[in-house]
Amino acid sequence: MADQPTPEATTENTPPGETVSQKPSSGGVFSRRRLLGTAGATGLALGAAGGAAGYAAAPAADKAAPLASLGADTVMFHGKHQPGITTALQARGHLVAFDLAAGAGRKEAAALLRRWSTTAQRLMAGQAAAQNDTDVARDAGPSSLTVTFGFGNSFFARTGLEKQRPVALDPLPDFSSDHLDKARSNGDLWVQIGADDALVAFHALRTLQKDAGSAARVRWQMNGFNRSPGATAQPMTARNLMGQIDGTRNPKPSESDFDRRIFVPAAGDPAWMANGSYAVVRRIRMLLDDWEKLSVKAQEDVVGRRKSTGAPLTGGTETTAMNLDKTDADGNLVVPLNAHARITRPDQNGGAAMLRRPFSFHDGFDTDGVPDAGLLFVCWQADPLRGFVPVQRKLDRGDALSTFIRHEASGLFAVPGGAAEGEYVGQRLLEA
Repeated sequence: MADQPTPEATTENTPPGETVSQKPSSGGVFSRRRLLGTAGATGLALGAAGGAAGYAAAPAADKAAPLASLGADTVMFHGKHQPGITTALQARGHLVAFDLAAGAGRKEAAALLRRWSTTAQRLMAGQAAAQNDTDVARDAGPSSLTVTFGFGNSFFARTGLEKQRPVALDPLPDFSSDHLDKARSNGDLWVQIGADDALVAFHALRTLQKDAGSAARVRWQMNGFNRSPGATAQPMTARNLMGQIDGTRNPKPSESDFDRRIFVPAAGDPAWMANGSYAVVRRIRMLLDDWEKLSVKAQEDVVGRRKSTGAPLTGGTETTAMNLDKTDADGNLVVPLNAHARITRPDQNGGAAMLRRPFSFHDGFDTDGVPDAGLLFVCWQADPLRGFVPVQRKLDRGDALSTFIRHEASGLFAVPGGAAEGEYVGQRLLEA
């Protein structure tokens, strides 16, 4: 919950070429609905080749109503970086970790990543799964679906690739505020799914889980959500379940040092991580009953920003620089020393920076009516030892917000660069 914003659904935060908005046109937008309808009319088989042929052969005279722009938006699977990192926030998300099955090794992992990459490419294009599609997303377009794959520390021993394990993937240190459930932490493989439609997101989750077959089993899985695109009068930074505008200093792709801080360089070590990134995943429960007992003024002092606008307590707008030295009439600091926004500022942490891209979650209520809700924190950086770790250590020593949150699960994953045309994700590692 650092003082950095989540990427907004604006072109400012989306690199050129990653998101393609397919606006409705006369026959120019193809969805699963049109793909499957065409297949039914012509008798095409929906295999890997047949599905693609059916998708491309939908007649221009098709009278099906065009998709709304939200459903037609497409994110490219192939590219320099994997999708789902700089992609604008999506309304729905699933995080899932897998462990390789007993006896499965490098060969099985390579076959699995090949299957997963093929499926992700098809689903992100709005096509049906190559085999035994469940029809869950039959009527929908791509809806900005993204699928992102990563490797956990344990993956390398399981596949005999210990020499290829990055130093940056060493286990995170223990933090005094941790209350971690090991069963819901880490894992051999990690998948992040995001979409602007709940059924499209679930369809991807279910299809990938079936694709795992006998090679891997689900270790843990978490569901999240964000505000839907278009729900506000104008694009704005998202709010979390505490009602706070959640972050205002996220690195932006337009900044000159963005790639250096977020992505492993092309000449980085190990070579297979070129243009990749490291994802820290934390399930952070918000103690909402305690938080909501505070006055708005007390909540603002904890965070260091106005609840209504996200502006710093020292004045201005959300994007105004915070004056950390400003005092009130009594000589007290306007932004308290332990305010969350003060502690997490990059200039207070040696320049440490992370690209935060979280989802909120709500998993029901306990027997006392206390909500099991909070933040599925996901942050991206070129090196977690220079990104997440120093900031979390500082938060651990005296963040005012710590009283109202609890870290319940954790994971660190190496996310390789994007797959080129004809490649699958992780191929440069698994076939080196």
